[in-house]
Amino acid sequence: MAAEASAIDPMAQFHIDPVIGSGWSVFGYNLAFTNSAAFMVIVLAVLWVFMLGGMRRQLVPGRWQVAVESMTSFVSNMIDANIGPKGKHFTPYVFSLFMFILLANFIGLFPLAIIPGLHAFTVTSHITVTGVLAVMSFSIVLIVGFAKHGLKFFSLFAPHGTPWYLLILIFPIELVSFLVRPFSLGLRLFVAMTAGHILLDVFASFIIQGLHANNAIGPVVSILSFAMVIAVSALELLIAAIQAYVFALLTSLYLNDAINLH
Repeated sequence: MAAEASAIDPMAQFHIDPVIGSGWSVFGYNLAFTNSAAFMVIVLAVLWVFMLGGMRRQLVPGRWQVAVESMTSFVSNMIDANIGPKGKHFTPYVFSLFMFILLANFIGLFPLAIIPGLHAFTVTSHITVTGVLAVMSFSIVLIVGFAKHGLKFFSLFAPHGTPWYLLILIFPIELVSFLVRPFSLGLRLFVAMTAGHILLDVFASFIIQGLHANNAIGPVVSILSFAMVIAVSALELLIAAIQAYVFALLTSLYLNDAINLH
């Protein structure tokens, strides 16, 4: 039993497994409906229900409507503060981005494993998901920047008032810094969510190993590990919200550069 407890793999929770159609393939590419895709659908369904229930526009709003209006106002105020009136067109996109990441992070923390055969899957713990979200935001920034300013968009990499002889050094540095944005945007969310879940799984394995240890210190390790699981879980809830906010905030700041050319 102790050997089984020590064999717990903290990376197993990130495995992508087929749910439906494990044999589906087109031109050699597997098209199975996976647990990752299933939880993306769950996140979108929860988001749809959340918005649908809060858009009744009652004269005396209920708690649900207040919650939805609070979230939309939060994102709208963030857009106004970082972009200004010109950013209103991008409020739906940034709001959708923020809510998707927030709900994905929270749903991934649900303790579904207490039900045999179920396990929560955090889609934002995969670089393929966070990378696509980052590239999508970065692509919008490029499209808006060149559509609005044309080649003048390159002046973003040459700060106003910089002497010409310094531009030889500053321009490539600013350009590389700009091109690194989608990588840092996707990696930040991916690393934060992955590290937290690994930590939770490690402490959970300590609980099991302590319970099956044949010495007096085993129960002590289990109790301390259980306390750490509670503490880390609370911290993960905070990180889940912060990471969603940071992703949306940086997206709005990047859009500000493209719109206002700062």
